[in-house]
Amino acid sequence: MYESKKQPPLSHAGFARRLLVHVLLAAGLVLVSLGIGMLGYMHFEQLSLIDAFLNAAMLLGGMGPVNALTTPGGKLFAGLYALYAGLVFVAATALVFTPIAHRVLHQYHWDSKL
Repeated sequence: MYESKKQPPLSHAGFARRLLVHVLLAAGLVLVSLGIGMLGYMHFEQLSLIDAFLNAAMLLGGMGPVNALTTPGGKLFAGLYALYAGLVFVAATALVFTPIAHRVLHQYHWDSKL
């Protein structure tokens, strides 16, 4: 997927395209995760669409739920979703920073004499 140390670094335009693809993948992951959270809150806690959005977005953002949870299923879902949201944060961050880190490291390790 990425160029090896024997290949020259990607052009600025190529790097911008690669970074855009990674940002779009991270945004897609967050949007799908937001949808899962909204569906879960709507199903288990019978929250309205906007309240389900708020709770799911707050958990994905690391803030925690807004509405008090009343059902055992809702509490279980919220706990599991909170664990999942933490992993989504790590994965989305890694998706965005991987091409940047690769480019920086590639600049130092590329041997133009090869």
